[in-house]
Amino acid sequence: MSRIVITHNTVDPDKWSKFTSEREEAFEEFFGGGNVVDYVAQDGSNFVAVAADVDDVDAVMAALSSPPAELEAAMERHGVLPPMAVFVEK
Repeated sequence: MSRIVITHNTVDPDKWSKFTSEREEAFEEFFGGGNVVDYVAQDGSNFVAVAADVDDVDAVMAALSSPPAELEAAMERHGVLPPMAVFVEK
């Protein structure tokens, strides 16, 4: 299992924060992941991050580059704005 961090901007960090449980479910469903933690920028900007443990980093990268319809709809609902940067714990 690998620990990843995904960063991106969002339309509204407060709205984005309300979808934490949905993100947890999505990481589990799509990536066999868990231990999901959300972060918002301290400076009040729209920059956010989500960290999670995932079974397959390549699956995460593939899904983010070409999201399945369900994942894309969730990202839109959460207000995710590309681009996204993915960091992998070494």
